[in-house]
Amino acid sequence: MKRKDLERRLRRAVCYLKREGSEHSLWINPKTGVVEAIPRHPDIKEPLAGKILKNLDAE
Repeated sequence: MKRKDLERRLRRAVCYLKREGSEHSLWINPKTGVVEAIPRHPDIKEPLAGKILKNLDAE
């Protein structure tokens, strides 16, 4: 999955970028308070993207 597509799905689920790091970006779901690290690669493997979406309740 492309990183831009993953970020688009997270924004639709009302998640937002908490902060940028050198290797990861931290996204938070304000409803649950869950924070998840997203690698800063242009392509993210499907199993990892699915785990991120599931943890942030953005499926």
